[in-house]
Amino acid sequence: MNTKVKIAGIELKNPVMTASGTFGSGAEYSEFVDLNELGAVVTKGVANVAWPGNPTPRIAEIHSGMMNAIGLQNPGMEVFCERDLPYLQQFDTKVIVNVCGHAPEEYLAVVERLADEPADMLEINISCPNVNANFLAFGQDPKHVEELTAQIKKIAKQPVIMKLTPNVTDIAEIARAAEAGGADAVSLINTLTGMKIDINRRTFALANKTGGVSGPCVKPIAVRMVYQVAQAVNIPIIGMGGIQNAEDALEFIMAGATAVSIGTANFTNPYATIETIRGIEAYMERNKIEDIRELIGVVK
Repeated sequence: MNTKVKIAGIELKNPVMTASGTFGSGAEYSEFVDLNELGAVVTKGVANVAWPGNPTPRIAEIHSGMMNAIGLQNPGMEVFCERDLPYLQQFDTKVIVNVCGHAPEEYLAVVERLADEPADMLEINISCPNVNANFLAFGQDPKHVEELTAQIKKIAKQPVIMKLTPNVTDIAEIARAAEAGGADAVSLINTLTGMKIDINRRTFALANKTGGVSGPCVKPIAVRMVYQVAQAVNIPIIGMGGIQNAEDALEFIMAGATAVSIGTANFTNPYATIETIRGIEAYMERNKIEDIRELIGVVK
């Protein structure tokens, strides 16, 4: 039984990875999860300098999910390269570094710094607010997506995954722009923008007013978007959004995803990734499926 998948020539032992921002850089979860068993570890977003993130409160629970407005707090690329990447090197798993920035030059600085570091792929978080476009997210304008992707591809030594925001009218158009810019793969969806009011305090539950909605409540939207993008592009797709178990993961794979990322589920069940891997294997065995690739995009 073969669970291996390939993204941009990089082979993963199985299609299950972590979602950026929900797994730190692996160390926090290593007492629960054998990182050697994962297809890949996707790190928390890394910027060219340390970002303090947003003021608190910045997390709120909602029905069937959560909201966050962490603001991509991170220690910056130098600390990341000295501390986190060497830690991940001791495991037999692929390392995908999530990159964030407020302007093209910030993304490019990180991509350039990572060129000779032991990262297998780069995931570019284009849901970041673009200071040069009145803080509209990079990923909301196809022209910006294509331009930024092309700029990154010019200097990147590793394959480039563009992480798409769902906060757009037509996600297929954005995916086509990423492909036109030379992206090796796309990942989707990032969080949906939402709001929660604390009726007892009569104010916003998050200091930022709005936050990113994730968890099981977004899954049907995410599956639909992955399916739409699979019909629109010819590059691999990494699907995510509310995956809690193998059944959820298989929905994304059948919709057209080559691999999947598990995020919010890690907070309630630190074993979610491993259980999902086992569950996919059990499904394949039960249904006499020899190769996971038989399932990718099987739903037309």
